[in-house]
Amino acid sequence: MKAEAKETASYNPRLESILNLISRMRRVSVAELKERLGVSGVTVRKYLDVLEAEGIILRTHGGAMMAEDRSSIRTISMREESQVEEKRAIAVAAAALVAEGDTVYIDSGTSCRLLARELAHMSLQVITNSLDVMEELALAPSVSLFCPGGSLRREARAFIGPTAAESLRDLRVGTCFLGASGFSAEGAFYTQNLVESQQKRQVLGISRRRVVLADSAKLGQEAFSVFARPGNLDLLVTDPGFTLLEEFRALGIEVILAGFQRQ
Repeated sequence: MKAEAKETASYNPRLESILNLISRMRRVSVAELKERLGVSGVTVRKYLDVLEAEGIILRTHGGAMMAEDRSSIRTISMREESQVEEKRAIAVAAAALVAEGDTVYIDSGTSCRLLARELAHMSLQVITNSLDVMEELALAPSVSLFCPGGSLRREARAFIGPTAAESLRDLRVGTCFLGASGFSAEGAFYTQNLVESQQKRQVLGISRRRVVLADSAKLGQEAFSVFARPGNLDLLVTDPGFTLLEEFRALGIEVILAGFQRQ
């Protein structure tokens, strides 16, 4: 790939122009981009490849569409500073679900990073797409780490995309621990990025036990894409601020409140 195509949308004016146009229109064709920007189809496709690799857009037949709502994306530092004590308690409660020798998948996100920290002393096989989880477990002597690969989505510090999907296809996971940007009282769980959502759904499909880690402040927060609904997961680990225990049990989702387990 030529050097100019390696630049990210944050530093390349032409990429910014393409991204802004797709953001406004949500779905756009290569022909429209050629006309609006006054460049060749080859150039348009080259820059669409860059945006797709970053997980920002999805390629469609003859064009592209947004994969995320960039106006509502929260920075890593914002997420790390939110609900800190609740997330630590959630991580401890989730760690109690893991036994020596297990094979687990740990997603990206602050709660998942804290979970990895709790598991660093154990003998485990860990599959993760999270750069933060890798950092937590890289020096753990009894943890075998596997990353499915892909392109780095910087906002989430997570690897996503077709390479990751291909690597995950033949794996089997005992328990997966997934993060969420928000969830609803009806049991829908959201993430900000459509490509990331597709990857989460794939992980749910290869896992025997499916767990979401989400603090109660995320209840009622919607995001760009739904990755799970009732029937797609087994457990929600959250904090005592969550009050819909019976409602979620009726949906088939068991709830563990950090600090005690619901009987």
